[in-house]
Amino acid sequence: MSESNSSVSVDVETIYLGGKEHRVKTACGVVSVIVYGDREKPALITYPDLALNHMSCFQGLFFCPEAASLLLHNFCIYHISPPGHELGAAPICPNDSAPSAEELADQIIEVLNFFGLGLVMCMGVTAGAYILTLFAMKHRERVLGLILVSPVCKAPSWSEWFYNKVMSNLLYYYGMCGVVKEFLLQRYFSKEVRGNIEIPESDIAQACRRLLDERQNVNVMRFLDAIDRRPDISSGLKKLKCRTLIFIGDQSPFYSEAVHMAANMDRGYCALVEVQSCGSMVTEEQPHAMLIPMEYFLMGYGLYRPSCFSESPRSPLSPSYISPELLSPESMGLKLKPIKTRISAA
Repeated sequence: MSESNSSVSVDVETIYLGGKEHRVKTACGVVSVIVYGDREKPALITYPDLALNHMSCFQGLFFCPEAASLLLHNFCIYHISPPGHELGAAPICPNDSAPSAEELADQIIEVLNFFGLGLVMCMGVTAGAYILTLFAMKHRERVLGLILVSPVCKAPSWSEWFYNKVMSNLLYYYGMCGVVKEFLLQRYFSKEVRGNIEIPESDIAQACRRLLDERQNVNVMRFLDAIDRRPDISSGLKKLKCRTLIFIGDQSPFYSEAVHMAANMDRGYCALVEVQSCGSMVTEEQPHAMLIPMEYFLMGYGLYRPSCFSESPRSPLSPSYISPELLSPESMGLKLKPIKTRISAA
């Protein structure tokens, strides 16, 4: 579908590497989509975690030269922001009804139809991974594959529900205050990145703090409410027949969720990659750890990095770290097995 009066296209080349923002009207409000790359290429859509957008959730991955060459060589990128999470977003009117997780998933099909996209590859982080998985379950004919980072699939545990309620109340009364930022940083990053009395906070965490200052508290509350009311979708995971690559940091608070999700998916289509010494947001904390698994995953679709990037000297991985089963071509192109991205020193 071509751009029509139902949307507004805004040039934001100075914001993100020549990308352009398109504001797409949907049944549940306007959605901001940053498009980067050649629109004649296959589509990769991304969806970030709570209180984040493409700049704070995927910048590390796309600024990694090897990963960028792999993804941008093969895809046109469509960065979808949760409502009100885009750069420079104004507060959403409190009287507007807050969308559910299912309605957020339904927005994606409207975005795809607006751009005239057919089959798409999907990449999401935690809350965004849930939204994309729900979308894939509802629209299996539109999803080529899933790359999920620290995903969730069950309803919130009691502890997550409690943290979310505390965070929601703090956002309501105090906005994006220091305590809320601490809750979110614990959600995103490992202890090493967050720092402590002896170790200073990393540049990644400091940059994330600054970007969180730009979020409107009412907009974050609405996304938080949707995720806090999410239903358990575990029973429908085996019906997914698209290839799925799951990354999980071993220090992520959602580690058990990711393991549960992988265990409930068809093993012929799913691989779980554990990234050691990492929190939930692998895309920012250890993006190089995603490179080799993604390369072999995308080889199953006949996609490769350009030859000038055939070597990966900066990657912490090498084929010797990958289980042999992952490299074996099978009916799906690759037989994916649970693997770890590092091995312990002898």
